[in-house]
Amino acid sequence: MKTFNERLDAAAVKTGSLVCVGLDPDPARMPVKDVAEFNRAIIDATSEFACAYKPQMAFYEALGIDGFKALEQTVQHIRDAAPNAVIIGDAKRCDVGSTAAAYAHAMFEVWGFDAVTLVAYLGADGVEPFLQYPGRGVFIVCRSSNPSARDLQDLHVTSGGTSMLLYQRVAQAAERWGGNDNVGLVVGATYPKELRILRSTHPGLPFLVPGVGAQGGDVATAARAGTDENGRGMVINSSRGILYASASPTGFAKAAAQAAGQLRDEINDALQAVVG
Repeated sequence: MKTFNERLDAAAVKTGSLVCVGLDPDPARMPVKDVAEFNRAIIDATSEFACAYKPQMAFYEALGIDGFKALEQTVQHIRDAAPNAVIIGDAKRCDVGSTAAAYAHAMFEVWGFDAVTLVAYLGADGVEPFLQYPGRGVFIVCRSSNPSARDLQDLHVTSGGTSMLLYQRVAQAAERWGGNDNVGLVVGATYPKELRILRSTHPGLPFLVPGVGAQGGDVATAARAGTDENGRGMVINSSRGILYASASPTGFAKAAAQAAGQLRDEINDALQAVVG
């Protein structure tokens, strides 16, 4: 069985893309009312351009039982329409003991995600239950894309007699926990300096990179800063920029395809320029 990191890399190679499409359905912005229908159209339109999909759990939880039904249908449709794609459950879970084990069971066995995002504030106890699933992975929030990330993530800490920032300490812990090739980092495109630092210090960890588009992160800069020595090792997520590229009930899927294709090409062009 392939490790999660191997599966993610294989998906990038198969599609020739580092694009992750964030599936964040907002009824106030969707050009059609049905969430499952909307997601199916987006998936069908973008499958040739994306190596990963990332449903954000909050948007489905906000819709109650109907949201959960739509999420179930969405995951199944990704499996059918984009079988090479990796599905990341963006839940930012973390707890200890039986609660963490229950979260892991839900994300991997009930919902069937390939990976999940975690906040590791509780330490190894909150992460370990998620690492017990062969072929599945976790992305640990390290340097988030929001403006107030500095409030905590830039705090100075001392580890082993060495002073560093808290986000760097989180990355060190993730490296240690990832002995089964199943741990990556969430690093925002809005912090390209930190993205570059983390790639240099953790060359083997895959990165999930949010923050391009609506949040203002530069795609080309993020791609050059975050890829590994093979020009991969990361996925760049876009949600609103793809999902809501058009408000037309008849044209939104085509516009989503164009946005996803443009993002893929922008990433690949940036990396090709470096290689050239």
